[in-house]
Formats: sequence, C-alpha cells, structure tokens
Amino acid sequence: MAELFVEAWAPEYGNPFEADVDLADPDKIDDTVEIEGVWEPIPGVDDGVATVAFVDGVRRVDARLTIDEPTGPIPGICGTYAVGAACWHRQVPRTDIERVRVERLAVFGHGAVAPVPVAGPQISYRSESVSGTDPEELVQRFHGAMRRAEAVLSETLAQEGCFVVADGPINDLSATEKVGFIKTHRAPYLSAERIPVVASLRRGQRTPLFLIGRDGAFPRYSWYQRLADLPGGHSWTGVVRAEVSSHLDLATARRIADRTTAVLPLVASEPQVEPRAPQNLVPIAALERRLRRHMGDPLLINRALRSAVARQRRAVGVSP
Repeated sequence: MAELFVEAWAPEYGNPFEADVDLADPDKIDDTVEIEGVWEPIPGVDDGVATVAFVDGVRRVDARLTIDEPTGPIPGICGTYAVGAACWHRQVPRTDIERVRVERLAVFGHGAVAPVPVAGPQISYRSESVSGTDPEELVQRFHGAMRRAEAVLSETLAQEGCFVVADGPINDLSATEKVGFIKTHRAPYLSAERIPVVASLRRGQRTPLFLIGRDGAFPRYSWYQRLADLPGGHSWTGVVRAEVSSHLDLATARRIADRTTAVLPLVASEPQVEPRAPQNLVPIAALERRLRRHMGDPLLINRALRSAVARQRRAVGVSP
C-alpha cells in the first residue's frame, strides 16, 4: 500500500520531489558509464579538500513596469539579483562570504527598451528587452542573467583552485572541478530497475555515475546521494542529485563524486533551523541571508523607484 508523507520543507518552497517526465529522455541517459552490471550504493571518500566554495544567487522582482505607447502598453519588470560565494576553509576552520555582486535589471517586452531613472545611491537599473510579452518570459530573462553571473563566478573560483559546489545545475561545462547541486527532483532520470538503488542509499552514499544528455550539446555526469538519514521520511527524503561536466575524464568525475558524497553531509542543514533541511546546505543558507541584505529593503526600493519615475514624468511635463 502506498504511504503518504508530509514534507519537512516549508510549503512556500514547493516540494523537493516534483516529477516532470517531460524533462527526461531515457534515450539520452547512459547508466553504464561507471558500472555496467548490477548497481549498489557507493560510499563517499573525503580526500581532505582544503577549500569548498558554495556559489549561489538570489533574485527579487522589485516592481512591475509599463511603457505606455500609442499602439498599446508594453509590460516590463525591474528586479535585483545578487550572487556570491561562501568559502569554507576546512583547515582553519572558517567560512567567509566572498565575491558578492549585486545587479539591478529592467526587462521589457516587444523588443522595447526604456531607461529607468536612478532611484538613489546604488539603485540604478540597466534595461534589456525580450521579443514577447508573456510575464514568464520577462522573469526568465531576469533569472537567466542571475544564472549567468553564478556560472562566471563558479568558473572563476574553480580556476583559482577552489572546489566549487554551485546551487543548481551547472551552466558552464568546462573541465574544472565544480559540481552542480540540485535540491529538487524534476525528472526520473533512471530506469525502473535502477531507481530502487536510490531508495537504498544511506547518509554518505551515492549511486554510480550516469551520463545525462548522451550525444547532445550539454552532456554531464550525474549521481544521486543522500545527505541525511531522517526518521519518518520516505525513501527519497534527504536525497539530492549532483552533476559535473563530462569534459572531465571519468576518473576525475568519480573522484569528485566520491568527495561530494562524503563532504556535503557534513554541512547538511537541520529541520529545526532551516525550512528546506537537509537539502539547503548550511553555507548556502548563510550566503542567501547575506545576499538578501546586500540587495536592500524591497519596500524602500519600491518607494524610491516610484518617486524617481514620478519626478521624471514631471520633468518632461507629463502629469503623474
């Protein structure tokens, strides 16, 4: 009989398991790249990596915008995003928040671009456009800008010798030591005979590697691992998926997978202090809090933006 569970995640964050079969293509999954025969859980190996850089970004829509054209209104949004890294220096031990970057962006539809007046110190938006007018397209352009900034920071830190754990799928497939850390499950990447291995994982264990996007433009090695053994949870509670570039050789990918499987449970969050435990890692949660502070107070920014737009309208002789 199927069992029902209430997720430990706070409801406003959705569900850590959101099946979306449209995202998976079984013909492009190779689950024999590491082990061709029977799968069994593989224990992680902590190789003593000195510095782990957790990279993440946060975003916020500050206001909805409209360009009033004779042919009709053109929708837009303006928002703020921030990216940065929580660098865990394991030998000290100490975690520092570094490389914080805050950007403000306005996105308009119909290919239109309008300057957004400066609303105050450090409240200046650059403008971009998309061809459509669907609000989701505007948000996706904004989100994509943040993800590109995360990818640039991840690659920079990896080239400087850090082991990078980036929150979300990896966007840069260069052969550097960076891991994409995926907290939610939106696609059944494994076959029915492989999926039970995920359920059998214990804390600090992983599945064998499998290749996503075989013969495609963006192939990457991936694996499932369990961050924590939580009492009362279902078979996938505490399970996350991770991925690395397939431009790495297989031996390096296996070493990174073993390291990630052993190290990440050390920084898994606790349900009593984090609404997305254990998946939202402690350094990432701390980074998100710091980034939101750098973004500024949303109510003050919205008020300043409204005042700046009103002043601009008065300056050109348009009634508010």
